[in-house]
Amino acid sequence: MELPFGKYSTSTQRTPKIFLLLVLAVIVLGLIPLYHPFNWYPADLLTQYPSEISPATYHAEEQKIKIKEPETCDIFSGEWVWNPDGPYYTNMTCFAIHEHQNCMKYGRPDSDYLKYRWKPNGCELPIFNPFQFLDMVRNKSLALVGDSVGRNQMQSLICLLGRVEYPEDISDNPDQAFKKLRYKTYNFTLATYWSPFLVSTKEADKDGPSHTGVFNLYLDEADEKWTNEIEGYDYVILNAGHWFARISVYYENNQRVGCRYCGLPNVTALPLNYAYQRAFRTALKAINDLENFKGVAILRTFAPSHFEGGDWNSGGDCVRTRPFRSNETALDGQSLEQYQIQVEEFKAAEKEGKTKGKRFRLMDTTQAMLLRPDGHPSKYGHWPNANVVLYNDCVHWCLPGPIDSWADFLFHMIKMEGTRSLEEKLQ
Repeated sequence: MELPFGKYSTSTQRTPKIFLLLVLAVIVLGLIPLYHPFNWYPADLLTQYPSEISPATYHAEEQKIKIKEPETCDIFSGEWVWNPDGPYYTNMTCFAIHEHQNCMKYGRPDSDYLKYRWKPNGCELPIFNPFQFLDMVRNKSLALVGDSVGRNQMQSLICLLGRVEYPEDISDNPDQAFKKLRYKTYNFTLATYWSPFLVSTKEADKDGPSHTGVFNLYLDEADEKWTNEIEGYDYVILNAGHWFARISVYYENNQRVGCRYCGLPNVTALPLNYAYQRAFRTALKAINDLENFKGVAILRTFAPSHFEGGDWNSGGDCVRTRPFRSNETALDGQSLEQYQIQVEEFKAAEKEGKTKGKRFRLMDTTQAMLLRPDGHPSKYGHWPNANVVLYNDCVHWCLPGPIDSWADFLFHMIKMEGTRSLEEKLQ
């Protein structure tokens, strides 16, 4: 007898066996999606917030950066393009969002700011893949050193990784400004070290003329709170910026050399840039002087604020609801000067580091973030009647929000480190 699935049948008893195999195959194929790692969101969450969580649609071909001109493609130059798949988490799926950046919770009415991704000129930069990222950093460690925008970046990364695993707190310091977290399955350590000036600092006055404190900055002494801790880390991201606008007194060789807006008699008035340049020079030199540091030092460049109509303490706000195009604005003024200082000091440190076997990389987020005036909390970091100091936050970034793109940059940079390491071994 001729059958559809074979030319001859030698026994009628084979039909039930084949039928049973087909049934088992259907059952197995039906169960696989239930256990696929991209389906770790609870079913009730997906039903309750269907428009807030985008499907994690990653494809193998998306993981390869498509570069038209490999020699010249700069992932940090480009435009923001519409991304209907965003966001990749919400305030309902991530515990790590700082209250003041929880724009969804506090009623921000628009949501288009969640729907853009960074598109480099000449490249297709892959969206951050938390599974692949954790595989790349297995048995490794990453420290973020700097100010509250650095903390903002860390919390963004925790939220993006939350689709795979949430970390356990292994901090050995009770101070919340110094957190150490561990992703147990991957033995990956993520830490943050609070050092908004990167150099040794003493708070001389908690209030001061502008009610933001007065700080003594020892510009030739790196802050030991982080320099004594980072030698064992595989990756260290440095950042600093906005705190240098505060009233400060500057010291070098333990001698007072000047100040900014301090109002002290017979003290030389010095510009912000004087301290900014020396602080980065000192911080990067400290890394070059760490004999046992074998990791990658990443300088993350300045992310400009977007106050319009006044400064932070005089009614300034950031109410735009879409990104700029690159031809609609330009970096200028103080932001440009701070960016140029960072790049200049980075190049000098990188040059010296090459003679010592040190690795320095630049995460140049400045241009991308200049184009995102729509990404800040503004007044949506607290309830309208909250008993807090009320000002519009145009410095930090909503979570989820544009700062999540920094994980795309980091994802690509760590992949490139792996490529470099392989090439060195093959030489």
